Amino acid sequence: MSASEVRLPPARYEHGGDEFVFVELDQEMSLEANLKAMAITGALRREDIDGIIDICPSNASYLIRLDPDRLHPADLVDHLRALEHSAGQLPDDHAVRTRIVDVPVLFDDPWTRETLLKFRDRHQDPSATDLEYAARINGFTDVRALIDAITSAPFLVTMLGFVPGLPFCYQMVPRERQIEVPKYVRPRTDTPERAFGYGGAFAVVYPVRGAGGYQLFGIAPAPVFDLAQRLPDFADDIAFPRPSDVLRYRAVDRDEYDRTRTEVESGQFRYRTREVEFLPAELLADPDAVNTRLLEVLYR
Repeated sequence: MSASEVRLPPARYEHGGDEFVFVELDQEMSLEANLKAMAITGALRREDIDGIIDICPSNASYLIRLDPDRLHPADLVDHLRALEHSAGQLPDDHAVRTRIVDVPVLFDDPWTRETLLKFRDRHQDPSATDLEYAARINGFTDVRALIDAITSAPFLVTMLGFVPGLPFCYQMVPRERQIEVPKYVRPRTDTPERAFGYGGAFAVVYPVRGAGGYQLFGIAPAPVFDLAQRLPDFADDIAFPRPSDVLRYRAVDRDEYDRTRTEVESGQFRYRTREVEFLPAELLADPDAVNTRLLEVLYR
């Protein structure tokens, strides 16, 4: 069995007291780094080692919480180094089994536009909206071209964080096609619930109203967080997204947005979701072909 080696620098291992081990696979985010993190943490979960309390994957790193009375931290680090060179090699036939999800988004909506206009003094370009600014610095001819690029290929959920249920999503395209924008110069003190934002190379949906610094591009009609677990998709967890999920952000008009909000408020909404698998080796070699197959599964 051949292996498609992920060319990353040697991982950095750090101890957080006696109960935590932090592993940084790369200082830069990339599909390669995140796929390697998922492969290592997935293998670690399957091993079900006594003494490991929690496994927290991140964008290009992961954190392990352990019970030092049952598992010595140095022994754990030795085992993680071995996984770095085995599970982290991403064999050509290694498959990621996950979900692909249709996530509707109303771009350039009135609610996030109203919010962003309140905070122009904290933005890099007070004379432009966040969409206009992002389109310009990424070389797009206009806002429509930027939205087309965002919706043309799905995103991989690399981690949940910042607040409960917020999915950090990295688009599954070659690095030269990644959309990147800086965060606000100073954070906002307000962000609408379900706002669709972009910061660095990551797209997010804000689970709740609160502060934030990502550029505001639109709003999702459906929640990613449901503390009351009213909706069927939240029966097992208050947060819908999971690391390794594939999200396709789909542009909708105001009519579809309103219809979806009605379904959410009546408790009837369900995300369009399909079980899928893909080979990381194929994704890294030809992301467009893999994305086409994933979207065919989602919408057939």
